[in-house]
Amino acid sequence: MELISEVGTPTTTAVPSDALSNAAIRRSTRRRYLMCPPAHFDVVYSINPWMNPAKPTDQPIAAAQWQRIHDQLVDLGHAVDVIPPVPGLPDMVFAANGATVWGDRALVARFRHTERDAESAAYLDWFAERGLHVQQASTANEGEGDYLSAGPWLLAGSGFRTDRRAHLESEQYFDRPVIGLTLVDDRYYHLDTALAVLDDETVMYYPGAFTSGSQAILRELFPSAIIATAKDAGVFALNAVSDGLHVLMPAGSTDLVAKLREAGFVPIGMDVSELLRAGGGVKCCVLELHGPAGRR
Repeated sequence: MELISEVGTPTTTAVPSDALSNAAIRRSTRRRYLMCPPAHFDVVYSINPWMNPAKPTDQPIAAAQWQRIHDQLVDLGHAVDVIPPVPGLPDMVFAANGATVWGDRALVARFRHTERDAESAAYLDWFAERGLHVQQASTANEGEGDYLSAGPWLLAGSGFRTDRRAHLESEQYFDRPVIGLTLVDDRYYHLDTALAVLDDETVMYYPGAFTSGSQAILRELFPSAIIATAKDAGVFALNAVSDGLHVLMPAGSTDLVAKLREAGFVPIGMDVSELLRAGGGVKCCVLELHGPAGRR
């Protein structure tokens, strides 16, 4: 199995020498992403510990926070496609959950909760209209919320949303080895709330979100991983998007930001306070179109 190919043309951004702290120079690569505007964002049900329908939400603030994520990605040179939001689907803004995409193949989510079921049809249509080979997962599978591409592997979460049986289906569909990781804290109900892939060799994660066995797997696969504290995880700082150099992440972390800078990354804090009312952050809003489908 070949290592994941870089998307687009590599570019190197100058970083002050004191920030590098003897770390290797990082390189950003241009990516293609899919996002969904929060036109119908609201918290009208509760399917994770962050959601409380009794607390009012502010859709204009959510829209402004989403727009800043979108614009920041564009400003960094990335392509961002937009899937139209569907009325009555308040969580469709969290596009990362809609599918996993590699090359010309898209495996669309089959959501665990009925409240999100109807989102799948929109993603099936969107990818099919663009000529991708597309199918819906046969068992509970919440897309890139629980599947993160790292080097030759797909890191795959289970425990709260994605069924462990879905891992084999994903491995066969994409012909890529899947590494199963089990989540144990319901505040971190998707893999992308507890772990972020920074580049092909580097991840950051919060150990307390995983079983001891999964922690051992992560230590073996990623000996140079950046380890987040409970405080970092508690502000959703791991729900991040990295292009290999820049790391867009929810604002509020101090320790993790310092560790990223020391390792040569450029953290960019984003206000997601309103989106977090539904248990979403930066990564939740961004589905990466990996492989050839993402080349510009």
